[in-house]
Amino acid sequence: MGAADAVETIQREMTSFARRARASAGRLHPELSLVSYTLLGHLEESGGCRATDLAAHYALDKSTVSRQVTALERAGLIGRRQDPEDHRVQVLHLTDAGRRILAQVTESRRAAFHERLAGWPVRDLERFAAYLVRYNARPGHAPDGDRPTSGGPPGAGSR
Repeated sequence: MGAADAVETIQREMTSFARRARASAGRLHPELSLVSYTLLGHLEESGGCRATDLAAHYALDKSTVSRQVTALERAGLIGRRQDPEDHRVQVLHLTDAGRRILAQVTESRRAAFHERLAGWPVRDLERFAAYLVRYNARPGHAPDGDRPTSGGPPGAGSR
């Protein structure tokens, strides 16, 4: 297999992975899409942020984020509070219900990964983990390798 064939295989398998991730998100919690899960995770990690910060972080249109935020608010998973430093700004934060659902989905996803990778030798797991870190740390990403400069979470985009 040459480099071009390997890249084609990687692209096909990453696409399959993204499709499976989107499909499994709906099974884990019917109200929580993969995009919603990703946004909730970001709010948890950041301790809260503005909707415009979410849009910038995932390189999404503000209207796309606004629709997602509205749906999460209606579901009672996130709330808004005034920024203590700038009272004109509202900061999004997880509600207790949002924290509970995020923890449930995260644990279910973790269990699914453990099950899917259970038969792999430790050396293969270590190598695979290192390759994923390397892939996600490509030029154009933030130093932590987590923030894409374009695109956004799988399944996201303007409609």
